[in-house]
Amino acid sequence: MRRRLVGAVLLAAVLAGTSATVEARTVVDSAGRRVEVPDRVERVFVAGGPASIVLYTLAPERMLGWSRTPSPDERAFIPERWAALPALGRLTGRGNTANVEVVLAAKPDVIIDYGALANTYVSLADRVQSQTGVPYLLFDGRLDATPAVYRALGDILGLRDRGEALAREAERLLADTDRRVAAVPAAERPRVYYARGARGLETGREGSINVESLARLGARNVAGEGLGSGNLVTVSFEQILAWDPDVIVTIEAPFAASAPADPLWGKLRAVREGRVYVAPSAPFPWLDFPPSVNRLIGLRWLGRVLYPARFTDDLRAETRAFYTTFYHRPPDDRQLDALLAGVPPARR
Repeated sequence: MRRRLVGAVLLAAVLAGTSATVEARTVVDSAGRRVEVPDRVERVFVAGGPASIVLYTLAPERMLGWSRTPSPDERAFIPERWAALPALGRLTGRGNTANVEVVLAAKPDVIIDYGALANTYVSLADRVQSQTGVPYLLFDGRLDATPAVYRALGDILGLRDRGEALAREAERLLADTDRRVAAVPAAERPRVYYARGARGLETGREGSINVESLARLGARNVAGEGLGSGNLVTVSFEQILAWDPDVIVTIEAPFAASAPADPLWGKLRAVREGRVYVAPSAPFPWLDFPPSVNRLIGLRWLGRVLYPARFTDDLRAETRAFYTTFYHRPPDDRQLDALLAGVPPARR
């Protein structure tokens, strides 16, 4: 009798646990889609690079893998147990590499994407969710939306305190940046060219998420002024020469190193006067590629580059604090030296 009673209790416990795993709730993502998600979300598949970063900062223990394998330079900034997660490919973006079979094999509770909310991405979310039966959530990748995304994801993952802590830090960084930029007269706001690609000829037009940091800092994006709104675009050197920007910022270290010796790029004032700046890039570039929450610390770097008399804080200390909070590992002195090489000094 006792054995039967114990067995009945165990069976009830198993059934209770099983029913709990299939309980669902409705959440509304940033695109306004109503999606049923499990009450407990433990396994998350990221749709692309931006989503992998925002999830890593919030809940690395819930990640099933990266969209691509971290490079050795990137792994040096990420605790090994998370750096060693497998590469599962991308569902979104140029050259997407994941497929439905990969998603199903990973057995995720949900899929998350983070970035633009254009119809293309909404359609992709609907299609993948229909094909896999896995809830697919799309979150707004604009900098302004960062605190709300952290709070929403924290709630979905059952990590409200962690989500709230990151949301508040994002709010602080954004508000402080806005306050400083608001005090910059229009005449002091530089004309900037953002150079991407090995030849520096790819850039972002007005409204592109890739140059959102420039807009946040009040810089005048020459491609936005010259080419109107849109996304990434390839331009000719003749066009850049006509713009003759005050400052060039890039995430391409080889391009920045070669530009001063290049007879064409040497015609630009920014190149001749040494105003070509390479954003730090490990473990994730501070300006773009991918445009995710990594751009928060990039606002401090870009502020120092464009307005050294207004962004005078200890960038070294700020970087260490940001990496500790968001990336789960503080950089050592050697890593800080490499990250902040070439940063102009504060002007007090």
